[in-house]
Amino acid sequence: MSIKRFALRRLGRTEIQATEIGLGCARMGMPDRSDDNAIQGIRRAIDRGVNYIDTSTGYGESERRVGLALRDGYREKVYLQTKTGSNPARRGDYTAEGTRWSVENSLRLLRTDYLDAVLIHDPADVGVPLSPGFALDVLLQMKEQGLVRHVGIGCREHDHHRRAIETGHIDIVLTFLDYTLLDQSAARTTLPLARQHDVGVQLASVFGCWSGTLAGFEPKDNPRAHAMWAWCAKRGQNLRHLALHFALAAPIAGIVIVGPGTPAHVDEVCTEALEPVPAEIWRDFKAEFGVGVG
Repeated sequence: MSIKRFALRRLGRTEIQATEIGLGCARMGMPDRSDDNAIQGIRRAIDRGVNYIDTSTGYGESERRVGLALRDGYREKVYLQTKTGSNPARRGDYTAEGTRWSVENSLRLLRTDYLDAVLIHDPADVGVPLSPGFALDVLLQMKEQGLVRHVGIGCREHDHHRRAIETGHIDIVLTFLDYTLLDQSAARTTLPLARQHDVGVQLASVFGCWSGTLAGFEPKDNPRAHAMWAWCAKRGQNLRHLALHFALAAPIAGIVIVGPGTPAHVDEVCTEALEPVPAEIWRDFKAEFGVGVG
């Protein structure tokens, strides 16, 4: 019997061959979670074949815990990505000094001597980090030094994506909440521009943000999501499964970042990612809601 494995995808011009899902580690850094929970969860994902790990200076204890998880040879099995500009000690600091401090701190916490990607994280005004002498310039210098291999941006604002991509120096764009079963606005802006410039795309928060509107439990506060959930429940389907595969079918040179918070949740999302949604389910779902695959 053949073993199902994650497909590898080219992450834009980086030429990184990343698994179709990457592991986002925001929930692994939450204060009510333990170091052991994160270590087990991250290693479970890697053992199941996931080869892309995403974290941030702004995700609580995430970087430190990812560093612990990647000991004992696990670092060599993955591409490792973090972000700058959101460290609570220097939030919104995109100066040259602040950016270098942030990345060097990340290297220390992550117990590595290089990062496969560093993203400029959630700038209020993208013009600041993109200005001469600020974050982008420093990241490009660190790229020349071999400390950072690829540079990107992670934020929700589509105009920020555009301005960053048009610098010609951005290799990766992470966009969140705007390519889901509820909102496909990135398909009109960021995604075609990224294709034009061969920029790798990462789709995040495809189940909704912390509220998890599309995460499979009953979403009582969103009428459209609730209608989708009820439709799935009547047919023995999990809305989370459809939400994940809708994102996986996006027209991108890139991957989907998922953010499970426990080893059990890692197992669930990995299993669902490897099980396609039946074509007839997509046909009927699209007929009902006007969105789907195929």
